[in-house]
Amino acid sequence: MKKISVWKEHTIIPEREALLENLTTEVAVIGAGMAGILTACFLQRQGKKVVVLEAERIGSGQTGNTTAKLTVQHGLLYEKLIRKYGRKKALDYWRANQQAMDLYEQFIKEKQIDCNFERLPSYLYSVEDRELLAREASAAASLGIPSRLVSDTELPFEHVGAVCFEHQAQFEPLRFLKEMSRELTIFEKTKVLSVKGHTIITRQAQVQADYIVIATHYPMVNLPGFYFMRQHQERSYVLAMSGADKLIGMYYSADRDGISLRSFQDFLLIGGGAHRTGELKGSCGYTALRQKAQRYYPCCNEEYSWSAQDCITHDDFPFIGRYSIFRPYWYVISGFKKWGMTSAMLAAVLISDEICGRRNPYEQLFSPQRIYPVASARNFVVDMGASLKGLSEGAIRLFSKTSPRCSHMGCALKWNPQEGTWECPCHGSRFEEDGSLVDNPAKKGIELKQKECQAE
Repeated sequence: MKKISVWKEHTIIPEREALLENLTTEVAVIGAGMAGILTACFLQRQGKKVVVLEAERIGSGQTGNTTAKLTVQHGLLYEKLIRKYGRKKALDYWRANQQAMDLYEQFIKEKQIDCNFERLPSYLYSVEDRELLAREASAAASLGIPSRLVSDTELPFEHVGAVCFEHQAQFEPLRFLKEMSRELTIFEKTKVLSVKGHTIITRQAQVQADYIVIATHYPMVNLPGFYFMRQHQERSYVLAMSGADKLIGMYYSADRDGISLRSFQDFLLIGGGAHRTGELKGSCGYTALRQKAQRYYPCCNEEYSWSAQDCITHDDFPFIGRYSIFRPYWYVISGFKKWGMTSAMLAAVLISDEICGRRNPYEQLFSPQRIYPVASARNFVVDMGASLKGLSEGAIRLFSKTSPRCSHMGCALKWNPQEGTWECPCHGSRFEEDGSLVDNPAKKGIELKQKECQAE
């Protein structure tokens, strides 16, 4: 069994050189994941001079760890959007994501990209509550989304039904990214240390840019913006199993501890085990996922395993647009929840439209400056509680001279024994056992003051 995603195993993207000398450009995009690369592509097509800066390798972050579903079916969503924000915003959310999904197919056909793109139905199922599914199906239908409530699926376990969205899609993300990045100016192994005004400071050189797009999954600059107070991060896990029949649809569970499924070539991808980063409690992680895989697919073998991290905003919408009113030439892309592939294309359209001075009908819906205090209040309180707890525990460790503490804001780190990493429950930074950085928003690793007990 290999601890790597099937995408990374099957696709090699040619290396790019690091940035070694200062340069000036119109637009600098920080982050060479799907969102950063697509944004750079759109801007370059509009005649903008663009460079992309990547700390590691193209697609080495969350893009290489996704399950790569392209869908407008984002869980139990549309009934909630209508109830909380009204029909207009729910309808705009669907239309914006539908446009993004269709653009993938357009690019794939235009560039003749061999990335196993295929249209197929997407199912939101439950083993517990059919009424929730019925309400979601009714809400989707009221918006004009091609959908229906069904009782039978190809799933090998009992369930109470599913909401079917027709004509959704799946693909290979890194094969697609490889082709889309081919004509771009990209500097790998170029870690950004800070951004000050129009200046980006890396380890080796500086970049001057009229516009700066921060597409680093989690925003790397705390102030202005305060994004560390406006979202949290969650981890989820994936197993690639051999020996299963090919699915004719994609599946996502409406239940708290359910699993998602899709096929890729001879593999069945089973996802789930989600938990807030730094809070590995109860039945979650690889352990929970393997138990379900053994129960539902006892004759299959685990070939690959990997995990991903998702930014979860308080109000159901990602952050796409101007970073802050105090930095009108900075832009942010973050908060995709579990739907990074569709949202990445959506972000590319919105950001390129803003920089090129074009009005987009959906820009206000996803604007980082939006305010929905009532709808997001509960999630804000929960996230602030977790942050305050982590910060207070971190302060105690500081004064008692024990470690480890996160290099981002000093929160107490927790050990994840299933992945062998230190994790921050406040904002989601992750570190290897030796203290080296794995995931942002932290910009540097940690120094362990003493040998830490992994069972802490």
